[in-house]
Amino acid sequence: MLTTAALTGPLLVYLLYFYDTDSILIMSLNINDLHLEGKRIIIVEDDVPSIRYYETLLNNSGADVKIFRTGKDFVDYLSRENEKIDLVFMDFLIPLVNGIECLRIMRRTRKNVPLIMLTAYSSEQSKTEAYLAGANEYILKPVYPEKIYLLLEKYLMHETSRSFIS
Repeated sequence: MLTTAALTGPLLVYLLYFYDTDSILIMSLNINDLHLEGKRIIIVEDDVPSIRYYETLLNNSGADVKIFRTGKDFVDYLSRENEKIDLVFMDFLIPLVNGIECLRIMRRTRKNVPLIMLTAYSSEQSKTEAYLAGANEYILKPVYPEKIYLLLEKYLMHETSRSFIS
């Protein structure tokens, strides 16, 4: 029988796999191991504890992290800046311009930038709306560190394969 447990430390995630009572496999996931230097990650989130959580996870990753607390701030940034964006984490329900509308606006000019929609809404309607607007992933909160690690690895470490698909 296989069971798992996750323990977290600063920027380090330990996954414990219990195969039986006598053996344990420990796998550590360290976001710093991803070498995200030169990558720009945008976080659009209005909840301060969530912002602090993402900042803590990404602080020493080497990535350039920009945070916007409203959808309007993000949309304004898109209209005035032409900087490269490598990945966007977007809350579904954010003030002034909601996450779906932000996504639609972003897709007009940045069709290939991966966008991860983060939400506490588990309805099929919300999920379908996000995918139709162009979300790459629809992730329910809470988002655990190992999921963040796997998403960063998936979308930022395999750019060659992503460019063939886009």
